[in-house]
Amino acid sequence: MPRRRPGHLRAGAPCGHRTTRTRQVIDGLSSRALSEIIRLEHTHNYLWPGDVSAAVGLWKDYVHQPARTLWHDYEWGNPHGYCCGDPLEARALLDTVMRALSPRSARELRTVVKRSDAFWNLPTPL
Repeated sequence: MPRRRPGHLRAGAPCGHRTTRTRQVIDGLSSRALSEIIRLEHTHNYLWPGDVSAAVGLWKDYVHQPARTLWHDYEWGNPHGYCCGDPLEARALLDTVMRALSPRSARELRTVVKRSDAFWNLPTPL
């Protein structure tokens, strides 16, 4: 019976290597916290891989917008929320993830989110 070549067998197998996927990076988090977030994203049914880093980026981008844009979103709503993501829902997701993480990892994520929260709560110039 002829033997199949190993490369021929691997060609039909699904790729399950971690190195082929992109790693999510959140500035200010340790590798331990990032691995716990990745584990959460793979085990909880309300998260998809990359949701937490996308939520952090969306919230950070939203709070750094000019005050006029923030006020317009408050008064009339965000028309881009359906296609680009709702930043307030992203912030609520971050709260949920912080409650699901271990205390050490939650503390690290909380410090990252607090930086954006502090920028959002700054008084606006008149």
